[in-house]
Amino acid sequence: MVILALVLPTWAGITYVGLVRARQGGGLPKPLRTPAPARKAAYLAVLAYLAGGALHVYGLSYMPFLFPEDACWFKAGVKVYPDHSSALPVSLVCGGTEIVPWWVNPGLLVLAVIAVGATVASVVLAVRRRRAG
Repeated sequence: MVILALVLPTWAGITYVGLVRARQGGGLPKPLRTPAPARKAAYLAVLAYLAGGALHVYGLSYMPFLFPEDACWFKAGVKVYPDHSSALPVSLVCGGTEIVPWWVNPGLLVLAVIAVGATVASVVLAVRRRRAG
């Protein structure tokens, strides 16, 4: 959901700006030989968004959906109803034991910080480059 809420509007905005530039007679920008720093930051942001989404889907694989007692049975080996479960932070507690690996939530946090930071850096670098040249 977060990916859809952030990536799709960003992509639509970039496409809109390109179409407006083309219509104003400036044409499409010429490709560069080496990627600009803004483009590198954008690639890093996309990679972090995708990795964060994949990690969140992995964490959600521990969640109880149709048969909650089966989640504890398959993941912890005990046929009990989960004590607690949540999607963010990803958590599944069965019999007082956390089932989701400890590294999932810190990984999500690190990837979210990288994605947001790289997105902001990409926008700032693109604006600075546009003003300078």
